[in-house]
Amino acid sequence: MKCIVLDLPHVVFGMEGTNNLTYVAGDMFEAIPSVDVVFLKWLLHDWNNESCAKILKRCKEAIAGENRAGAKVIIVDMVLDVFGRDDKAMETCLFFDIALIPYVSGQERTEKEWAKLFFDAGFTGYKIIPAFGLRCLIEVYP
Repeated sequence: MKCIVLDLPHVVFGMEGTNNLTYVAGDMFEAIPSVDVVFLKWLLHDWNNESCAKILKRCKEAIAGENRAGAKVIIVDMVLDVFGRDDKAMETCLFFDIALIPYVSGQERTEKEWAKLFFDAGFTGYKIIPAFGLRCLIEVYP
């Protein structure tokens, strides 16, 4: 497996990769390198819906193309109304949602809100897997 870390130029400046890891300077709002899988961990909750739509459209472009069977976007983030959350877990999720307000334009999202983002960006389906405490693994398909 080969991995590409895409980040702003000043972040990856001077970073040295390995035989299977490459650092690429760029902007996820402009373009994402062509790949089989895009992995976004606790990133989209920092952005408003308009910005998320731009990011997700760039992700879809990155995984598009022939011979890309199994291509997808993998997201690790909160889903507010995921099945099986107890009251304390939901309270913590809502606290994170409120805590984002003064710092970024983002939000925690319900499954319905995530689905709207995915479909508006041109994806055809998704699967949510509660997997990491308060966070879920979300697979999004072109």
